[in-house]
Amino acid sequence: GAVKPRVSCSRELELKTTLRELLVYIVFLTDLCLLTFGMVSTDMYYLNKAMSHLFLEPSSSEDDRSGFGSIGSRADFWRFAEGPLLDGLYWDKWYNNMTLTLQNNNSRIYYENLLLGGAQIRQLKVRHNTCSIYPYFHTFLEDCYSEYRYRAEDRSDFGLRNESEWKYTSASSLSPWYWGSMGLYSSGGYMFTLPKSKQESVEKLVFLRQNSWLTRGTRAVFIDFSTYNANINLFCIIKLVVEFPATGGALTSSHIYSVKLLRYVTYYDYFLASCEIAFCLFIITYIIQEAIKIVKLKKEYFRSAWNWLDLLLLVVSILAIAFNVYRTVEVSLLMEELLSDAHVYPDFYFLAFWQVLYNNMIAVNIFFAWIKIFKYVNFNKTMTQLSSTLSRCAKDITGFAIMFFIIFFAYAQLGYLVFGSQVEEFSTFQNCIFTQFRIVLGDFNFETIEAANRILGPIYFITFVFFVFFILLNMFLAIINDTYSEVKADFEVIPSQELQIRDLFRQ
Repeated sequence: GAVKPRVSCSRELELKTTLRELLVYIVFLTDLCLLTFGMVSTDMYYLNKAMSHLFLEPSSSEDDRSGFGSIGSRADFWRFAEGPLLDGLYWDKWYNNMTLTLQNNNSRIYYENLLLGGAQIRQLKVRHNTCSIYPYFHTFLEDCYSEYRYRAEDRSDFGLRNESEWKYTSASSLSPWYWGSMGLYSSGGYMFTLPKSKQESVEKLVFLRQNSWLTRGTRAVFIDFSTYNANINLFCIIKLVVEFPATGGALTSSHIYSVKLLRYVTYYDYFLASCEIAFCLFIITYIIQEAIKIVKLKKEYFRSAWNWLDLLLLVVSILAIAFNVYRTVEVSLLMEELLSDAHVYPDFYFLAFWQVLYNNMIAVNIFFAWIKIFKYVNFNKTMTQLSSTLSRCAKDITGFAIMFFIIFFAYAQLGYLVFGSQVEEFSTFQNCIFTQFRIVLGDFNFETIEAANRILGPIYFITFVFFVFFILLNMFLAIINDTYSEVKADFEVIPSQELQIRDLFRQ
């Protein structure tokens, strides 16, 4: 009779299909990697670092209180705005104090980064009597100002009422809101653009300070400006934010985005454009393949975790393509309009926001794309053992996770209530959760916990480390270890398929 082939036809066909799909997928992944690494460069990091050093860190020659990070009151804000801010924005002299001849009166930050238009300063205020005063204090307090809420926002003219900085300007419907430390801020407000001359800007800021532009109702001030570096074809969009919470004092935060808005300039850029086209073709092909699978398998299709991963990858890819197309169209439409008037602030923050969204979408996309490789290497014995271990112990881990998080959240609530008003790491419930994960990893500050409560602090810390670190985490490892031992014993009985794959490659 005929000798039975060492590799059955069905198995051989399955392996051939898997290997072919893997090779095609490696080409797709290579294309995606070229795309993603072509989007970013180390120049972005160094440009961000240079701008951060200039505007956020006080120079050694200046008063430490004049730096952006040290702003703690309205007086500190004016000190920063009239000093380090204007010094950073207007570079009208060379390092040897020789006066520079500026083309069209345009400043070049670090002599390389063209300041686009002017810098815009904007504030948001709340109305007075937006909070209730307890009757006992009516004789002491006439009015009060609540924390920032969109409904409590003050939109009435104030002060001199003659210029834009004294009149409320409504936000563009497309402008993104800002998520700060103390609230979510709208993109409207009382705003003005600094003049092109440093001396005029100083006079403007002094005039506003003397006429009390910042009031008790001021809750946030935004400083926005954009630069363009032609050497590396990068825009840098900078937003400095000072929040004045209802508690008093001030909180600072900043966003510095270096983005490549003009995409296709060099030959390498056009090569990346061809990679983008190839990516779109791959996605169209995969959409057709998945549609055929869904029609053929129907409900069975949705019972496989790998199929769900395929769908997720396709959805994220489609969103990334949509973001890219939208951003490219918006740049081409807005660029000429934004740069038409050199004395007006060009709002590139909107474009940078969409660029960052696109970058984030691509980052998520490539993460799932790498995870999908496991789908094609399941014929390897070691990989199969690992995936079998995880699937077999899933129920045990779910039961363990419920017990773990009951204890974990109990400790988080205890920490929040006991240390919340004293320790920054426990100031919010979310911070408590992150802090406890850090404690598990060995990153903690015991002294601050003990200083906040000398009795409950040590008790909280010792019991948390004992129950969570020594008992629960070791139980978790024991569950996986026992399951892996069982799976490995089962696989030793089953004949290895790796020899069959070698035979297939020989053929």
